[in-house]
Amino acid sequence: MKLTIEWTYKTPKGATTIFRSEPMSVEHTLMIAEDLERTGRVKTIEIMDEHDSTWMIKELKKYIKEMETEPHNIKVYFDGGFDVQTKGSGLGVAIYYEKDGKSYRLRRNAYVSSLDSNNEAEYAALHLSLVELELMDVHHQTVRFIGDSQVVINQLNGEWPAYEQNLASWADKIEGKLQSLGIIPEYELISRKQNTEADRLATQALQGTDISGEIELQS
Repeated sequence: MKLTIEWTYKTPKGATTIFRSEPMSVEHTLMIAEDLERTGRVKTIEIMDEHDSTWMIKELKKYIKEMETEPHNIKVYFDGGFDVQTKGSGLGVAIYYEKDGKSYRLRRNAYVSSLDSNNEAEYAALHLSLVELELMDVHHQTVRFIGDSQVVINQLNGEWPAYEQNLASWADKIEGKLQSLGIIPEYELISRKQNTEADRLATQALQGTDISGEIELQS
């Protein structure tokens, strides 16, 4: 979740003006809001999220405390592979997150035989990650989705149109899932070389090797 602060500043001589921050993380927002209050020169302060809902400082403190025991700071790497000869697809997902002050990684892959292209496999891999996030009870927060598919990333970012009906259907399905979970997506395009973990998981699925596991990462 990203938050924006809007506050009315008052000088010692009574002149006032309004300032608005850039979108910030919850923790950063709380730190700035509390510091503004300590100046004694803030006449009003309003904190807003991406849905234009307002937050009180005490609500942010409660939210942060609750989030410590739930998965947060989530990064999702996804990749899909398609075998033209067998018409089979391999999906790979690696989810990194924090919980209770510790870092974790969840890996999952799947073989699918009902897709028609590599682009569709990429969409299916991203959708698989959403299924996993739902099982982890992830909701109402910002999640980074990282992949090497220009088609998927640019179409979901709204930069490219989805002319193919099957891809448009996947995009609608994903956006509907995001909305139901209250997840705000941040999409990041990387090179295939930077996406080796998810790529390997997708390849293993095509080879018939199932991967499903979670480990705590050592700092």
